[in-house]
Amino acid sequence: MSRISLSCGDNSIYKRVLKEKFTVTDDSTNAGRRRFLVGSTSAVGAAGVVGAAVPFIGSWSPSAKARAAGAPVRIDISRLQDGEMLGPIPAWRGRPIFVIKRSEEILSALNEDPGRLTDPNSEQLEQPDYAQNETRSRTPDVMVLVGLCPHLFCSPTPHIELKPEPFDTEWRGGFFCPCHGSRFDLAGRVYSGSPSSRNMEVPPYSFEGDNVLVIGIDEETTA
Repeated sequence: MSRISLSCGDNSIYKRVLKEKFTVTDDSTNAGRRRFLVGSTSAVGAAGVVGAAVPFIGSWSPSAKARAAGAPVRIDISRLQDGEMLGPIPAWRGRPIFVIKRSEEILSALNEDPGRLTDPNSEQLEQPDYAQNETRSRTPDVMVLVGLCPHLFCSPTPHIELKPEPFDTEWRGGFFCPCHGSRFDLAGRVYSGSPSSRNMEVPPYSFEGDNVLVIGIDEETTA
């Protein structure tokens, strides 16, 4: 299995392991579609630095022309299970995308302690209007995020499990940025005291049917 490392400065952020295959399609401005596979991820800890797993497949990235044009990306999420994450998908406008399937347990944990969050009600404009709700999503179970920390745009590491972590003994699942220590919950909302002052961004997205997620197109955004 091939692997890729993403880095922030001299720190290695990610190791990724393929668990299950999903079909992702980007729409090119010239020639229709290119298909490639990505895998759902689970977070694992090692020596205080947590890695997430994904496969490295050279055809992941859309063409430079498609990226520059903001070509939409279609993702079949029919096999994404509760508690799994798909991504990062380096496909939309050159930015990584995280897709998380949230279980009832995860959804229940989202608002256990809103006082720990900087912007629990998503009052800052880091999401489209249809995601300005308590789950920051169109449907409660599927969370879509731009996988970048708003502080200095490192890519946070997913820690999906609801269990204590070395960086937070009250951890209830979410994302930890190893560059400067920002923490986000499983709605991408930033914890108070983090270097980042803003929630993670929710990109424009929509659904085609029940199982095809389209990144980059919604009621106000077209390709």
